[in-house]
Amino acid sequence: MGLKRQKLAKKTISFYKYNFSFREPFQILFDGTFCQAALTNKIQIKEQMPKYLMGEVQLCTTSCALKELETLGKDLYGAKLILQRFQTRRCPHFKEPVPASDCLLSMLGGTNPHNYFIATQDRSLTEGLTKIPGVPLLYIIHNTIVLDKPCQTSLDHVRAVQLGELVSPAQQQSIRSLKEVQGIDQKDGERQGKKRKRKRSNPNPLSCLKKKKKGGPTLPKKETEKRKRVRNKKPRTEGGVSAPAVTHA
Repeated sequence: MGLKRQKLAKKTISFYKYNFSFREPFQILFDGTFCQAALTNKIQIKEQMPKYLMGEVQLCTTSCALKELETLGKDLYGAKLILQRFQTRRCPHFKEPVPASDCLLSMLGGTNPHNYFIATQDRSLTEGLTKIPGVPLLYIIHNTIVLDKPCQTSLDHVRAVQLGELVSPAQQQSIRSLKEVQGIDQKDGERQGKKRKRKRSNPNPLSCLKKKKKGGPTLPKKETEKRKRVRNKKPRTEGGVSAPAVTHA
């Protein structure tokens, strides 16, 4: 594996880890075209894929992809044997199979909530993946596995999250888990959001009474008024000696 190719793959994986919460083991959905290309170029998928992605992987497919290889005949019998060894993810087309490209797109939905990698050589499927943010694409070229760069839709999504216009998948998951823990569903949230209007009630008659002015405490009068003493003035003589008091017989 070339050093430059490994560095580019590491950078791309880090992008999906930090912005779309991808974690090991990485889940990879395969179709028959990728397995046929691996068989033609003698690529051991189970051995080389973990080394290239530098982590543990889960190799997966769908029943529609297997059914498609069965209908195509003996020319793709080897690709069918490879694909049968992978884990089969349940898809909504169990009773009525659809083409593998349509099935894999339906497994991704609009936001790829299960964090799937897609391994394919189908151009129509590749074009559909460019419209969904957060979907890593794997393909084979020149006898090597290549992890494609993030598409413009993924870059625009990350930019919108950074600007606060969107909520990242990790934040959405944390919000859902918090609601489940607290037992809050969407209907309860809507009920709590609506405030009840209070009915106007008649005023309390006691509140309409005028408040009495609180006067200060009456202090007792201090008995500070002293009685005036009446002094009897003795008559004085011309010499300045006081005359004796005259007693009447």
